Amino acid sequence: QVFSLVERAWSGSPVRFAWQKTLGNFLAVTGGDRAVKIFDRHGQMKNEISLPGNCIAMDWDKDGDTLAIITDKSSAIFLWDANTNKTSQVDSGMRDTMSLLLWSRVGTLLAVGTTKGNLLIYNRQTSRKIPILGKHTKRITCGCWSTENLLALGGEDKMITISNQEGDTIRQTSVSSDPSDMQFSVMKTDERISTRESTVSVVVGKKTLFLFNLNDPDNPIDLKFQQPYGSIVTYKWYGDGYIMIGFSRGCFVVISTHIREIGQEIFQAHNHKDNLSSIAISQSLNKAASCGDNCIKIHDLSDLREMYAIINLDDENKGVDQLAWTDDGQLLAVSTRRGSLHVFLTKLPVLGDACSTRIAYLTSLLEVTIANHVEREPLVTVSVEVEPSFVAVGVYHLAVGMNNRAWFYALGENNVKKLKDVEYLGTVASMHLNSDYAAALFEGKVQLHMIESEGLDAQEERETRLFPADDDKYRILCHALTADFLIYGTDTGIIHYFYIEDWQYVNEYRHPVSVRKIFPDPSGTRLAFIDDKSDGFVYCPVNDRFFEIPNFSPTIKGILWENWPMDKGVFIAFDDDKVYTYVFHKDAIQGSKVILAGGTEVPFSHKPLLLYNGELTCQTQSGKTNNIHLSTHSFLGDLKDFGPNELTQMLTQTLMLKRFSEAWEVCILLNDQSHWNELGKACLHHMEVDFAIRVYRTMGDAGMVMSLEQIK
Repeated sequence: QVFSLVERAWSGSPVRFAWQKTLGNFLAVTGGDRAVKIFDRHGQMKNEISLPGNCIAMDWDKDGDTLAIITDKSSAIFLWDANTNKTSQVDSGMRDTMSLLLWSRVGTLLAVGTTKGNLLIYNRQTSRKIPILGKHTKRITCGCWSTENLLALGGEDKMITISNQEGDTIRQTSVSSDPSDMQFSVMKTDERISTRESTVSVVVGKKTLFLFNLNDPDNPIDLKFQQPYGSIVTYKWYGDGYIMIGFSRGCFVVISTHIREIGQEIFQAHNHKDNLSSIAISQSLNKAASCGDNCIKIHDLSDLREMYAIINLDDENKGVDQLAWTDDGQLLAVSTRRGSLHVFLTKLPVLGDACSTRIAYLTSLLEVTIANHVEREPLVTVSVEVEPSFVAVGVYHLAVGMNNRAWFYALGENNVKKLKDVEYLGTVASMHLNSDYAAALFEGKVQLHMIESEGLDAQEERETRLFPADDDKYRILCHALTADFLIYGTDTGIIHYFYIEDWQYVNEYRHPVSVRKIFPDPSGTRLAFIDDKSDGFVYCPVNDRFFEIPNFSPTIKGILWENWPMDKGVFIAFDDDKVYTYVFHKDAIQGSKVILAGGTEVPFSHKPLLLYNGELTCQTQSGKTNNIHLSTHSFLGDLKDFGPNELTQMLTQTLMLKRFSEAWEVCILLNDQSHWNELGKACLHHMEVDFAIRVYRTMGDAGMVMSLEQIK
């Protein structure tokens, strides 16, 4: 839970709320208090808009720039600007009370309906107002815009009208009872040729769902449901023409609108014992939520039987009311019948960084956790000032930041101390730290600076430097910081090594195309990089040689080197679904090369942070970490549990990864001359002469042992 809002002015009656569209940075809330309060996504109140009467309706425009509000005691439309935090008024010119307010989903049009059936279409951009008198004969109660800028309206006159953006009626039909909850969508067809929204759906008399196809107006579809479900509370379209419907007695049902299976129940769940009050769907999360009684249940849309989470609100004895997600699926808000509102975090930005075996990752919108499971250090949580867009961790420091600012923290034994904040000359894309320095990449440049200045005059020139120098005409696209070097890649294909100790360049490598991402190994003596053609390479600055990474997928997002000191040369490349294990064979008889050792599937939205002895630590959207054992390292389990076929496979793995001690253990269990021979050959291939002598001695091959002794 991120925050709860309990205002005395709201108590005892349900509140209404609306998330800012697109960005989800603001939440507008109103109760029976003649005001709309605007909160940010951390629950801090940003503004209070006082109204002459109670708020009847409010709606955000499509970009989330403007919130429109109407009241029961005024003919004015109140507009709050999210960018300036200022409120203005527009006179609707309507003599009767307004009852409905709807922003267009594609433009700057605002539709306002009244209790006597009149309509106003207001263009925010041009300030033009089009009043249409008598659109309906009674109160306009529901409506929606289509993506083609058609406006559907329903009223107490039991009529449905479809109008164009000028307000002209182009279709109309009558229904048998009061319409409510009107939505535009696309019905499911065999060939999804048309993605135009031509179907209006509306609940009629709380009992049936009425589907009105504008292209087939004479054949509307009336869907009735089983009596025991109770009345229809709400419904949502999703996916390829599916509708999820929530019923008052606690059930929700999924139906298809495909003409051959129309009205058929595809899924049904009794989620709430006594009642259901709302449902919400997040397409970006691929999740559906329902609320009722005093709990929220979240399902996975790819498999509705899969219950993703259950949130119980035990203190809400009057029960929950309405439910809504932000457009990005990060935050879920639920209002309650007693007048409170709770906001939950359902998806975190996956932000994290690693330095050696220490990792730092976002665990809440304003909290970073630092862990080092390898060194068995206790977890440290740091409350940060802003919702960060980047996180960097070093040997002694943590940095978080957004836009052009970064906040630095010193990591002590049992405490964290805020040091300072730094402003850069542009929006920071990424940052790396070592024990003394920070390097920030922004707008094609890198700023290298000391994290904690010593204040010594002799060191002044070493405190900060901006790359590239003024006379260099390239843009820096990626950078990394090791204990000794700042390394960066450019749009002209150059990889530069800057030696911090001597404060000068020591190496450069020229690649034919631009270098997009670089990944140095822990010692800085090898560098994996991805170029503009999405090809991968390993570069060795010591001898200025580079090697292509074979079978390198163009979807690769990043590379991690093995941090286990004994496994030099092993690294993984990862995309959204899979991790590929590679090994750089440096001292082989046929020369150095990179080989692909195998692949491992990774669960949905897992971001690899750290590789240590075949164990991959990943960060998840829920702000936790999860460890995955690479399939290429299965020999690290208890070997006695495996049969000969599996052991033979493991022998191949150990030899690929140059894990000769583990290969020895496998050979003892297999107890077969051919496998010992395989191990001996592999040792010779990698010029491990001492180990090869041990192997051939075990095999009893005296001639081979004598020959190898002479080579030594």
